[in-house]
Amino acid sequence: MADTTDLTPEPGSELDAPAAPRPKAPPIESRFLFVDVAAMRAKQLRRGALPRLDDADENHEDPRHRVHPFKSERVAMEEVRRNLVLYEVPETKTPAAE
Repeated sequence: MADTTDLTPEPGSELDAPAAPRPKAPPIESRFLFVDVAAMRAKQLRRGALPRLDDADENHEDPRHRVHPFKSERVAMEEVRRNLVLYEVPETKTPAAE
């Protein structure tokens, strides 16, 4: 049987460091951008990404903002609404006038 002592992390290693706080995304003002970002995030969740919502974020009294834990689309929309999903909008290039 193989020796597994080298697989155990040593105290003080990188695994013991606390997680850095996640940066917040700028608020989305366009409904179309909201749908695009949420759709891309839902695809990530369906492929196995971990949700970014945690119990500390669940302090909303409004029942409309409750998230059903099994629907990736709803989780993605709530993550985008809370600015937990970083996104980048590419600059539009105008065609060169000839």
